[in-house]
Amino acid sequence: MLNLHFRYQNMKNLLVASTSTVFGGNYLDYLAEEMASLFHNTTEVLFIPYARPNGISHDSYTAKAAEAFSKIDKKLIGIHTLPNPETAIRQAKGVFTGGGNTFLLVAQLYANQVMQPLREAIFNGLPYMGTSAGSNICGVTMQTTNDMPIVYPPSFKTLGTLPFNINPHYLDPDPTSQHMGETRETRIKEYHTQNTVPVVGLREGSWLQVSGDNIVLKGTLTARIFQQNKEPFEVETGTALTTLF
Repeated sequence: MLNLHFRYQNMKNLLVASTSTVFGGNYLDYLAEEMASLFHNTTEVLFIPYARPNGISHDSYTAKAAEAFSKIDKKLIGIHTLPNPETAIRQAKGVFTGGGNTFLLVAQLYANQVMQPLREAIFNGLPYMGTSAGSNICGVTMQTTNDMPIVYPPSFKTLGTLPFNINPHYLDPDPTSQHMGETRETRIKEYHTQNTVPVVGLREGSWLQVSGDNIVLKGTLTARIFQQNKEPFEVETGTALTTLF
């Protein structure tokens, strides 16, 4: 279980993105400028490939991400290639966690005993970037993921670097669709029948820029905010979300 009582200086410096790739673009290209700014003080970034999108191997996933980071002159190192994951986190100058399956990601973070060290490092200023599943784990829990439970993590608790949960790839209901299943909004409302933690629905191409206690919505689209027993509402890009919670 996470120790929520360690001492920290709350020097958080995060980029929390809904997705790695926008429609018609290449992997991470739309975030290149933000990435260069976030990791400007280091030439090496530690990559956590545990989420394995489409079942891709750790090595293949790292190679794909490394190609994108090479465009901003950064070397990416897969955490799976290092002998001690916990030591790797504590020595890292920057961390990127990619998307994929959040259940698998969380299970592996606990299995490798790096959830707590990563949390501590982030609160103490470690530059962190997440996309999709890597953004899900920035919330209080992973319970608003869109992913299938392909493995059973020991806990749904995640990093808690945000005072809310994320629903990445948030989709609005399509009035012309013949799909009869639940909408994202319906599922989040179901979540709120059992949980009180707010949820931010991040649309594709949106991200949160976090600096200390300041959390700002970035990108061109609005985000949808969900709170228990309240009607959901939209916030404009550029909004500081900290004051909402």
